[in-house]
Amino acid sequence: MEIKVYSEGEMESLGEAISKVIAPGDLIYIIGELGAGKTTLTRGIARGLGYSGRVTSPTFTLMNMYPADPEICHFDFYRLQEEELTDLGLNDYLERDAVSIVEWPQTGTGVLPGEALFIKIELCDDDYERERLVSVSACGLRYERKLEELRQYAGISH
Repeated sequence: MEIKVYSEGEMESLGEAISKVIAPGDLIYIIGELGAGKTTLTRGIARGLGYSGRVTSPTFTLMNMYPADPEICHFDFYRLQEEELTDLGLNDYLERDAVSIVEWPQTGTGVLPGEALFIKIELCDDDYERERLVSVSACGLRYERKLEELRQYAGISH
């Protein structure tokens, strides 16, 4: 599924739509270059799950937790190497009854579960002031169902 997003507000709205189809234990991978809108999308998901506090990129802290319903574990692996992820106790967080959102998941390809909702945010014409192309895909039956539900919720055809 591909969606063009024209503003920060639309990116947050997309996040809110995504929040309607996710549940405790779900895993969301967000891929995109610096400044593409990964944290803005996460902010929309958090708002949709009832969190009204500040949502920031965990680039330097590696993880932020937000007391939403369900709880959100927001990871950023930008500054890490794959071998460092095993020392962080990552599986303990991923096994929680929370929604886990991972920015820069490509760093942990060998450690992270393969089944997830994948979201890729691309700049149009390499211009930070222009629209973004957001591609949402799924790996695993659980997430394929969520993607189908998101299509219906957002009124997007195949």
